[in-house]
Amino acid sequence: MKRELIFSAEAAKNLRQLESNPAAEGILRQVRKTLGMLETNIRHPALHTHKYDSLEGPNGEEVFEAYAQNRTAGAYRIFFLYGPDRVEGKRRVPRLTIVAITPQP
Repeated sequence: MKRELIFSAEAAKNLRQLESNPAAEGILRQVRKTLGMLETNIRHPALHTHKYDSLEGPNGEEVFEAYAQNRTAGAYRIFFLYGPDRVEGKRRVPRLTIVAITPQP
């Protein structure tokens, strides 16, 4: 199922920082690939998607973590939550809110 991605102010800032850093070109490519997989197949095994218990959304929503990198010191992670979905007439468009794009905490 195709999902739309919404970026929080923090996540948008994280992505801009990666885009403006020429040394982070490889990381940026991996982050973009992961964002693409989140849009198309959130259950892809490479994402290692799971609930992240240390964070909570602004309204108490569950926050999830997906791996952009694996087996790397300071591996990048993408934190997201489900919704808010968009409604177009009778059609519901599922969305994910990207909360942060950051090295492993």
